[in-house]
Amino acid sequence: MQFETVIGIDVSKLSLDLALISRDGEVESFKVENKPLSIKRFFRKISKTFDMSKALICAEHTGHYGYPLRKVCLEHNIALWLEGGAKIKQRSGVTRYKNDRVDAIRIADYAKRHQDKAKIQTVEDTTLEAIRSLSSERELFIKERAKYKTHIKDLKGFMDEELYKARSRRLKKQVESLSKLIKDIDQQIKTLLEANETLSEQKAILTSIDGIGEQVALHTIIATGAFTKFGSGRKFACHVGVAPFAFESGTSQKSRRKVSYRANIHLKTLFHMAALSAVKMKGEFRDYFERKVAEGKNKMTVINAVRAKLINRIFALIRDNRKHEINYNLPLA
Repeated sequence: MQFETVIGIDVSKLSLDLALISRDGEVESFKVENKPLSIKRFFRKISKTFDMSKALICAEHTGHYGYPLRKVCLEHNIALWLEGGAKIKQRSGVTRYKNDRVDAIRIADYAKRHQDKAKIQTVEDTTLEAIRSLSSERELFIKERAKYKTHIKDLKGFMDEELYKARSRRLKKQVESLSKLIKDIDQQIKTLLEANETLSEQKAILTSIDGIGEQVALHTIIATGAFTKFGSGRKFACHVGVAPFAFESGTSQKSRRKVSYRANIHLKTLFHMAALSAVKMKGEFRDYFERKVAEGKNKMTVINAVRAKLINRIFALIRDNRKHEINYNLPLA
């Protein structure tokens, strides 16, 4: 679809800076509060001049600060494209100065030139959205718990014994409290998954694969939007950061194939742990790992290959809607 009007938005906590590029190429700048009511009023105002059904809104993905904008756009069927800041910056050329108004214009210009690549936001399943929110909260509590555990361990022997015991008791209470919260969230997520047939089936398929545990399965389902956001295992492997690419130029510059640093680090870590578990379990992945290492391959290179194979296996089983069968073994290449 060719959009007649493009609006670039620079999102901050308190306000939105907007740059509107009309079909004639004219640029107008606006500023509104980052609140649903203010955003609705703005769209209602410009809809008197511009057809919002043929408008594209493009904003830099800024996490939860973009929630009011996303909520309003989805409610009123306005095309919203949330793009990564790195892509916008890369394709905006050399910049000499920066402020919110100029950033909004650059985002609008980026969207106008690359609108054929726009990924329009859609209404996600409410269960999946709730699980994503709970999972994010769980990660926050896990980080906090790890911090307190580290304090308990590191302070021992390096302060007065009585002071250490008193502090240790207080910190342990915090750890116990956080552990209870994490357990409660796990139960809520489990209940939501069991109540949703599609998500429950997807989780069962993923956890049937050697090395794939509940957290890897859960975060994969969240990242893929219940397998609606990535067309193939290769694309998801690129997102995770386990797909190797060649780096060559002419005849003089060549290097070994390697993975990109632009990746979802959390998912990459989870799949690394999954690969380590898979090669320790009796089965095809361990046989593959031992065979390749015996051939002289670098261990980390082989582990990365196992990560990629796990991802491809996941997408193949989801496509076929079946669990992994232990007796259905084909030798890995």
